[in-house]
Amino acid sequence: MPRLWTATVEGHRREVRDAVLDAAAALVGRHGLRGVTMSRVAEEAGIGRATLYRYFPDLESVLHAWHERQVASHLAELASLRAGAGSAGERLRAVLAGYARLSRASRGHRESELAVRLHGGQDVVRATGHVHGMVAELVEAGARSGELRGDVPAGELATYCLHALAAAGDLPSETAVHRLVDVTLAGLRPGT
Repeated sequence: MPRLWTATVEGHRREVRDAVLDAAAALVGRHGLRGVTMSRVAEEAGIGRATLYRYFPDLESVLHAWHERQVASHLAELASLRAGAGSAGERLRAVLAGYARLSRASRGHRESELAVRLHGGQDVVRATGHVHGMVAELVEAGARSGELRGDVPAGELATYCLHALAAAGDLPSETAVHRLVDVTLAGLRPGT
């Protein structure tokens, strides 16, 4: 089979899959988890039910695929911030601010039935490990350069940062989120 044809088929499959995941997310947002069915997902995505079932065997698999896509997107965003320009301390600030922003953005969903069903999965465990590793790496680099404290292991400071910034989900504004990031970073300065 010519390579162009394979790429076209794969592109079509990716588009259908994305349309299904977008449709499921939109329906959950409008109707809640209990208001979502495979029939509604197919209709919202603009495909037939038979096509939907070729991609996903049930609603649970649709929701898990959507969640995995969200987690991957968040990880990519944070990895991009980590790789950005600036010193280790500046990049750490960007990653922590991004993490806090994502925590705040998910605040309405944390207690939902959907969050309870999806956040206990292995994708979240792996993602949390990746984020912890990113933060620890930047803390360690900042300690080597003298920007950040070096008297506490980087892994412990990464845990401190992530737990502190999880509180961003309960904050009323972006301004409050920025203050929380500043306070968290103050605990990482040498001599504190």
